[in-house]
Amino acid sequence: MKVSRVLSILAVLMLAASLALASARPAGPRFEVRFPASVHGETITGRVFVFITKDSSREPRLQSGGKFVNFMGSPFFGVDVEGLKPDELAIIDASTLGYPPRSLRDIPSGDYYVQALVNIYTEFHRSDGYTIWAHMDQWEGQQFNISPGNLYSEVQRVHLDPAGYVARLDLTKVIPPVEVPPDTEWVKRIKIQSPILSKFWGRPIYMGAVVLLPKDYDKHPDVSYPVVYEQEHFQLEAPYRFRTTPADGTPGTKYFARQEAGYEFYKEWAADDFPRMIMVLMLHPTPYYDDSYAVNSANNGPYGDAIMQELIPYIESHYRIIRQPYARILAGGSTGGWEALALQVYHPEAFGGSWIYYPDPIDFRRWGLTDIYEEDSAFYASRFIDKPGGLTEWHRLQRPFLRIPDGQVVVTQQEENQLEAVLGTKCRSGDQTDIWFATYGPVGPDGYPVPLWDKLTGKIDHEVAKYMRDHGYDLRYYIETNWPVLGPKVNGKMHFYAGDMDHYYLNLGVYLLEDFLKTAKNPSFEGSFDYGRPLKGHIRPTKVGDMMRWIADEVTKNAPKRQNTAQWEYR
Repeated sequence: MKVSRVLSILAVLMLAASLALASARPAGPRFEVRFPASVHGETITGRVFVFITKDSSREPRLQSGGKFVNFMGSPFFGVDVEGLKPDELAIIDASTLGYPPRSLRDIPSGDYYVQALVNIYTEFHRSDGYTIWAHMDQWEGQQFNISPGNLYSEVQRVHLDPAGYVARLDLTKVIPPVEVPPDTEWVKRIKIQSPILSKFWGRPIYMGAVVLLPKDYDKHPDVSYPVVYEQEHFQLEAPYRFRTTPADGTPGTKYFARQEAGYEFYKEWAADDFPRMIMVLMLHPTPYYDDSYAVNSANNGPYGDAIMQELIPYIESHYRIIRQPYARILAGGSTGGWEALALQVYHPEAFGGSWIYYPDPIDFRRWGLTDIYEEDSAFYASRFIDKPGGLTEWHRLQRPFLRIPDGQVVVTQQEENQLEAVLGTKCRSGDQTDIWFATYGPVGPDGYPVPLWDKLTGKIDHEVAKYMRDHGYDLRYYIETNWPVLGPKVNGKMHFYAGDMDHYYLNLGVYLLEDFLKTAKNPSFEGSFDYGRPLKGHIRPTKVGDMMRWIADEVTKNAPKRQNTAQWEYR
């Protein structure tokens, strides 16, 4: 009896010790993030991120999550916070979604550099009656990891073990304001408040432009010039990285190549025989993205009206621009290509031509590889050449999002949407798919965009697809439906280019638009389609200088007979 009692007591003691050890051990991986009142005295609604990397060459926040490093970035995780107080903890743990790994438990044991950041949201009381929270652009182009006013932590080197740890990160640093480059004799910058957009958003909203002037602009005060409205993503550099000095970066890098291209463009632009034109890069970031897509939108607001009624008139009243449609040209690639086409067909009598390079999906039967009207999933193929009824439950073919020109898929649709789900909820990722949803789609009952598909399952909402089509955002459908009236106004004005292996499959939508236009009647199509072959991706077909000469030739051809084109033609 005594031995049995002793053994029972020992068993109880061992169980108690085991429970005490278990309670002392962290329950899985966990980051605790907070900010002191000395850094930010008010509550924060926004999104808290933790970045993890083994690369010590740059801060972790600059290695993942931001534009141009998204797909190949290091792991990061994000969680929404509402009314977070100073010194209150925001928790990122094993249940928090991440990218590329979905969970902190998927980070192998080892030593890492870690950093935290909070993307601060602003409350908008919109004129449509909805109140939402989103990130107010600070003239950085919706790049949250460098956005002025956002808080971030020091970089720490820590040991992470998926079995469990607790790491504390304090947000003690504030990202400083953007430094706008100074104006030069060639390059001028504009930033104006938009009354139209400010009324919609309930806060001051700004638009702007970077203006590239022709050679000897100041020496000829009596000469007015044609203008090319270039559509691109937000940037404060001159169009096409125009620079008057040779490249000074590290040879062999993409940055150095851009510098070289910018300097070569300058040498052409300043040549004695180059046509004298003004080029304008329009800037119109929104609370959802670095660019508004230049159209009116239920979620984004009336950016089309603001650009046409405020920004362009402001530019043309401050610079000597020929204010006639034949001399007002549109150009752009990718997002800018979609915008160049949209502005041309929505405002056919305002512009004299559009150069449309590898535009974002212009036929929603080829949104990438997906037909959003007929298919049920954005992530998995339901069309298959040998199986009209679709694949079986045992064979699920992933849809690609990004490839390289030899055909190798780099990112799938599922991966891109997981990435955006980490970047932000309610279409607030500031990334590609979410801005399409925000621009083209309806407003939901909570005031945020209704997604075209579920970000984690890929299930398509066909009612949203119909809304997008019926409200004119499927540009092929819009053009075809309105061709009898639209055709005479845009004929001869549209020039398309796409590579046969576009990185984002954007050539497929261009093919479908060409299929319609080459059979169009009353009038028959006049314009051009050109395709880069073989293995040409998401890049321009010619040098910028060659494109500008082509544009100048078209403007000269369409100029009124009384117009003295020799003043700016310089041939």
